[in-house]
Amino acid sequence: MEVCGPMKTKQQVVSEFRRTEIVDAARTAFARKGFTLATIDEIAKEAGIAKGTVYLYFRSKTEIYKAVLDHDMRGMKKSTLDRIDAAASLRDKILAFILTRLENAEDKKEFFRIMDTERGNLSVTRSQFRDWLREPVSRLAAAIGEGSRHGEIREVDAERAAWIVADIARGAIQRRLLGHSDATLNEDAEFLASFVWAALAVRR
Repeated sequence: MEVCGPMKTKQQVVSEFRRTEIVDAARTAFARKGFTLATIDEIAKEAGIAKGTVYLYFRSKTEIYKAVLDHDMRGMKKSTLDRIDAAASLRDKILAFILTRLENAEDKKEFFRIMDTERGNLSVTRSQFRDWLREPVSRLAAAIGEGSRHGEIREVDAERAAWIVADIARGAIQRRLLGHSDATLNEDAEFLASFVWAALAVRR
């Protein structure tokens, strides 16, 4: 029997809807003009609401930015977990992890550029990125560990290997954002997955 949580009040539903509207509008404004040049006025206009309404939900532009980032990273985490779980083989799980990250960055590439160029001003640290990635990396590490125990790959430190896959994906994202890759998303992801798979292969 399915257990449902407490029903939300009309006010809660409206509040969540309004916050989502503001977050979506802010993502568009930040992508268009960057964090520094985008204003609360522009975010409000994009959302179709009054500037004062924005301040009912967020105290500052920085708080809005962090809400956008948190929303997007949570979405990426869920998508990555779902696709890792759906993949049948270990190699496919590695490919799913990498491809999901590349697709997410491509879909929101202007916003990812803001994260790279203005991270210091927004107090977003590498440790926070690792926190958002921790569960997908742990899921991938579990799969790598199982593959190692069953002899599918050589014996490795599974968690370390999974974080290396995450770091390799991040490097590919940066190269793509800088325009240093002419490959398609699938080509880049397949190349990286093949590279990782070769490194994990059992030594003959």
